[in-house]
Amino acid sequence: MKTNLAESIRDTPEGKEADRILRACVHCGFCTATCPTYQLLGDELDGPRGRIYLIKEVLEGNQVSRKTQLHLDRCLTCRACETTCPSGVQYGRLVDIGRDIVEKHVGRSPLQAFKRAALRAVIPDPRLFTPLLRLGQVLKPLLPGVLARKVPARQARSAWPEPRHARRMLVLDGCVQPAIAPNINAAAARVLDRIGISLVRARGAGCCGAVTFHLNDQTGALDYMRGNIDAWWPHVDAGAEAIVMTASGCAAMVREYGHALAHDPAYAEKAKRISELTRDVSEILFDEREALTKQLGFSLSPESSVPGPALRATKVAFHSPCTLQHALQVRGKVEQLLREAGFELTAVPDSHLCCGSAGTYSILQPELSRQLLKNKVDALRSGAPELIATANVGCLAHIQSGTDLPVRHWVELLLDRLAQSQH
Repeated sequence: MKTNLAESIRDTPEGKEADRILRACVHCGFCTATCPTYQLLGDELDGPRGRIYLIKEVLEGNQVSRKTQLHLDRCLTCRACETTCPSGVQYGRLVDIGRDIVEKHVGRSPLQAFKRAALRAVIPDPRLFTPLLRLGQVLKPLLPGVLARKVPARQARSAWPEPRHARRMLVLDGCVQPAIAPNINAAAARVLDRIGISLVRARGAGCCGAVTFHLNDQTGALDYMRGNIDAWWPHVDAGAEAIVMTASGCAAMVREYGHALAHDPAYAEKAKRISELTRDVSEILFDEREALTKQLGFSLSPESSVPGPALRATKVAFHSPCTLQHALQVRGKVEQLLREAGFELTAVPDSHLCCGSAGTYSILQPELSRQLLKNKVDALRSGAPELIATANVGCLAHIQSGTDLPVRHWVELLLDRLAQSQH
């Protein structure tokens, strides 16, 4: 694609990056086939190719309107288009640049600005989010049905093993996961503890910055990133092997720290190292399959995928979050671990499509989100599973609001299976 960026942005870091990304696009349209919003709306401007055209127009100094902003707002940033793009267009980075510039040009209505400011203030801060969630859980019986379904049930916290191994890895608690699903990280810690790895939390680490970043407060997001780097760095210096993420959305963001802070002389090198150390928990456990086999008493090899007659093969539908399969490009590892642990995975049609959670999308674009949720739940239930598993807390809570089937993080299922195998 030929470009002629406006002088005001041409020589900035954002302009140079956007120009490189735009020039990689060849207008082939393969991306539209996997775009959830294009499939729902059938509008070229609500697909990646159309949005790329809109961003190009903005960067070249042409008129920007609220209509431009609407089409960019409707994007889930699911990055399914990146998976199918033969030219390697980094659409996710381009749309972040475009949204930021468009918002500076056209602003927001007072209501929209308030809503986004409230989301940026509440979601990343457990001191605000947790009490509000607890209030919602208390009042849940009094809430209207649609709203009540969005409030997850409160969970009791399970035990966290004491660090006792020479091998240590860090884990990010995150902002909403400890309140919504506090046992996910505990389950990961207990599984890793069984194979000789201690999972530890760093005091001072907080929100990964994704919510703030994708709500166009990129400066504020950088502050979250720097805070996490400061909290993690002493542990990295002390030999922590990895930074483990049990929320694929957080993993996708932290993998971008090196890119986001590349022009910060005080943090560039540290951020690059943090990104290199960041791994989804599925990547860790997939690499440690031999240790799982040796220590836990059942086979995790393809040659012996059924652990034995005492362990019933529960039927599970696995929803791979967009951040796992498209942003992190991790595919098949969770599914293989679950199959080899004795679960029967049901087929999920259109498994590449987003569930509609997408960070704050379900709040800011509720109608589109509800359509995507219905389609996703129908696809997940089509194979008659007994439960649904996923790898991101946002997807977990969103899908649970649309079905009576239990929805759990897959690492919790693995822990259950390992506990069964000990009896």
